[in-house]
Amino acid sequence: MSFAGADGAARMGALAGGRILDTALAATATLGEAPAWARSTLAWLEAEPADRERLGALVEAAGDAPPEALLDPGAVRLLAPVPRPPTIRDGMGFERHVLEATRSVGLGPLAGLDRRLERAVGGRRTLAGLLNRSFYERPPHYFSNPHSVVGTGADVRIPAGCERFDYELEWGAFVGRAGRDIPLARAREHIAGYALYNDFSARDIQFAEMRGRLGPGKGKSFDTGNAIGPWLVTPDEVGDPDAVVLSARVNGAEWSRARAGEAHWTLDELIARISRSETLMPGDFVGSGTASGRDGLGCGLELGRWLEAGDVVELAAEPLGVLRNRVVR
Repeated sequence: MSFAGADGAARMGALAGGRILDTALAATATLGEAPAWARSTLAWLEAEPADRERLGALVEAAGDAPPEALLDPGAVRLLAPVPRPPTIRDGMGFERHVLEATRSVGLGPLAGLDRRLERAVGGRRTLAGLLNRSFYERPPHYFSNPHSVVGTGADVRIPAGCERFDYELEWGAFVGRAGRDIPLARAREHIAGYALYNDFSARDIQFAEMRGRLGPGKGKSFDTGNAIGPWLVTPDEVGDPDAVVLSARVNGAEWSRARAGEAHWTLDELIARISRSETLMPGDFVGSGTASGRDGLGCGLELGRWLEAGDVVELAAEPLGVLRNRVVR
C-alpha cells in the first residue's frame, strides 16, 4: 500500500497484525538503510524477486520493528497503491455491461424486447449483441489517465459541464513482471496484485464525444477520475480470482453486485491481448471493465441512476477491502 507521510509525500506500507508497517523505517532498523524497494510500491513492483522476498521477511518480522514503524490505520491517509502507475488500460470484460449499456443508450423502447430475446437465444444474438460483434472477437480496452489516480478517502470532483455522473464497479491487476506477447497460460505469472477500481465517468460528455467514433476522451479523463485501492492484494491472498464477489454501495445502500467469474474476458485474457506486440511494464494497471452479471448491474448507466454531489460511493470485495470516495463539485 501507499500512504501519505507527515510531509505529504508517498510512503510504502504493508498490513501487519492490524497495523500498518512503514516498510522504509522497518528496513532501516533491520538493514541499516531503506532500499528503493522498501520506499515505493512502484519500486517494489520493479524489484527482483529476491528483493520482494526480503520485503516479505520484513513484514513477517513486523513484531520486531521499532514502535515508530507500526502505525494505527486510522491515523494515516491512504493513497492509491501505486500513486502514479506508468499506464492504465481499462478493459471491457463483462458481457452483461456491454448489453445493458447499449440498451440504455441506443435501443430505447426496444430494450425490453431485446432482454426477452436474450433469454431465448443468448446475448450474442440479440440486437445489443449484434451491435457489439467486435466484443466477442477480442478483449476491448482503452488507455486512461494515470495522473488522475486517487486512493480511498479522496474526494472525486464532477467535471465541468457534467450532469450525468456515474461510478463503475471494477477491479484490476497490477503488472509485476515485464512481458511482451504474453501467452494466456502465462498471464497470471505477470500479476503482482489486485485492487478495486472505480472508473468514474461523465456519461453525458462521454456519449457526446463518442458519436464521433472516438473517445471516451473527457468523459473518462478528468482530475480524480480514477480511484484505485485501498491497497494492493497479492495473488496468494486473493486465491481464485473467479471467486471474488464485487459490490458497490451509494450512501450505504447497495446498488451493484457481480462475480468476477462472470467475466466474458478475464484479466488474464486482457493482459494477454494488451501485450501483443507491446511490452507491459511493472506498475502498469489493467482494469476489468464494469462488472455486471446475474446478481446485479455495475453502474448507474445500466440502472438509470446518477450520482450527485455529496454522495459516498463504496466498492467492496473480500479480500480486497473497501474503496470509499465522496463525490463533490
